[in-house]
Amino acid sequence: MGQKIVIVGGVAAGPKAACRVKRLMQDAEVTIIEQDTLFSYGGCGIPYYVSGDVSDESELRSTSFHMVRNKDFFKDAKGVIVKSGTRAMAIDRKNKTVQVEDVASGEKSDIPYDSLMIATGSRPFILPIPGADLDGVFTISDLHKAIEIKDRIARQKVDKAVVIGGGAIGLEMAEAFKDLWGVETSVVEFMPQVLPRIVDKPFSSMLTKHMRDNDVDIFLGEGAEEIIGVDGKVTGLRTGNRTIDADLVVMAAGVRPRSEIAAEAGLQISPMGAIVVNERMQTSDPSIYAAGDCVEVMNLVTGKKAYAPLGSLANKEGRVVGDNMAGIPSTFKGCVGSFIMKAFDVCIGATGLSLDVALAEGFDADVALTAPSDRAHFFPTEAVVCFQMVFDRRTRRVLGVQGFGPMGDGISARIDAAAGYITMGATIEDFGNLEMAYAPPFSAAIDSINALAYVADNLCDGRLRKVGIDNFLAWMDDFSAEPEWVALDIRHPNEATPCVEKFGAGKWVAVPYNEIRKRYRELPTDKKLIILCDAGTRSFEIQSFLNSVEIRNTLVLSGGFSMLRRIGIDWDPA
Repeated sequence: MGQKIVIVGGVAAGPKAACRVKRLMQDAEVTIIEQDTLFSYGGCGIPYYVSGDVSDESELRSTSFHMVRNKDFFKDAKGVIVKSGTRAMAIDRKNKTVQVEDVASGEKSDIPYDSLMIATGSRPFILPIPGADLDGVFTISDLHKAIEIKDRIARQKVDKAVVIGGGAIGLEMAEAFKDLWGVETSVVEFMPQVLPRIVDKPFSSMLTKHMRDNDVDIFLGEGAEEIIGVDGKVTGLRTGNRTIDADLVVMAAGVRPRSEIAAEAGLQISPMGAIVVNERMQTSDPSIYAAGDCVEVMNLVTGKKAYAPLGSLANKEGRVVGDNMAGIPSTFKGCVGSFIMKAFDVCIGATGLSLDVALAEGFDADVALTAPSDRAHFFPTEAVVCFQMVFDRRTRRVLGVQGFGPMGDGISARIDAAAGYITMGATIEDFGNLEMAYAPPFSAAIDSINALAYVADNLCDGRLRKVGIDNFLAWMDDFSAEPEWVALDIRHPNEATPCVEKFGAGKWVAVPYNEIRKRYRELPTDKKLIILCDAGTRSFEIQSFLNSVEIRNTLVLSGGFSMLRRIGIDWDPA
């Protein structure tokens, strides 16, 4: 028998490492220690199991060829021993053993190792509020809880649900409750937007509107203060502003690394509580590796260590561990933090840094916004999508990209392409020249990601002067009797006229795009002109023309009405 490989943790990174090392060293004795009885499952699929998109929990534990990953599968197909229902209690680094305990019997024993991997994952953050222990309060921490949630809903025991937390998992669970089951659902988020620090406000606002349009109540800037119950069962949630009735409450307030066994063994732990590893996924003890939600990794944009609990990363890290255990020098350089989710019939995705995070990290950051067609404008299924590029003005380096649009592969393809380029430190010019596959059913001839780079290029070089949506809306809210600016609406008269009627000809001027060159002398020159169109492209062209006739006091509304509509702005007086 060859080396003794012991892996603590059996959900994502652990099984990936076990199978990889066994393929490379068939004579190795590979053992997975997992305290749960369900293991090696796709945890990111839990919301889709609850929603019914995934019909049975066993599908989350199945291979692509429909074999359930149970103990017999790992033993017979992979040659890996799984000790499920077994808790790892302590690591003896001197004697190279792991003390374990049988969860059912309490019997303790020691398992020797030559190489050890810690893949203990994360635990959900439990809010320290009254009522957190009531029956009907759940976290999304394992498959057992997901099964119980779905069972309660299927048995019609849940009419109203509240999700605490507006991150990806919380929103996915809210959609799951409402979309298939018709459960009256509310989301409570402490921050002033959903997906905080992942996307910026315009994109979170579009998602919030779409969720609300699909009858999910979202309450922003409200903290959960108490979970209310009667006779030990949950009946509602109280925030600082309201009380919401509920038969079920899901805490989706984030996760924390599960690193206690590593800390107790004297391994280095980061200030954020995660296990410190190098690029080979080795801990401070070269014989012990760690991967998955329990470790910190390098953020390739900031160059700083970060916590990124993502199943996709856990699997990559697990493979790197398997390689190194087998003597193949492999590295995991880090990540840029890529994300995508569906919400009813739309999707939202991001990679790299949001503007808020980029500014906080000290970058000279700005954003370019576009709202192009997702495919050739003449193709029958053409639809508008929204993209944002975060870039550094000084270096022209692209720091992040965000996208919002119809459910499909269009957003995902651009986010994936951006992730690869951002990983390599690409600039605006690199994105402008990025080659994307083209055919009218899939994209425009100038791809959305190229168009986004062109906008950023114009901003960096001072050819485009813009106003952000937030500033524009703030001006609209403070629309005094004699404003220092006027909106120049260059859309078709049928679109522009309602705004002129609503705000008055002195505050909202409508001149069609194709008439500006012969009518520009009608424009007021004593006020700043905010140029508006559907996406911003025509507005930039008009700004350029007005520059040539010495009308330079102009700004373009980034994203135009395409974005305004998607965040819920409706100025049609009818």
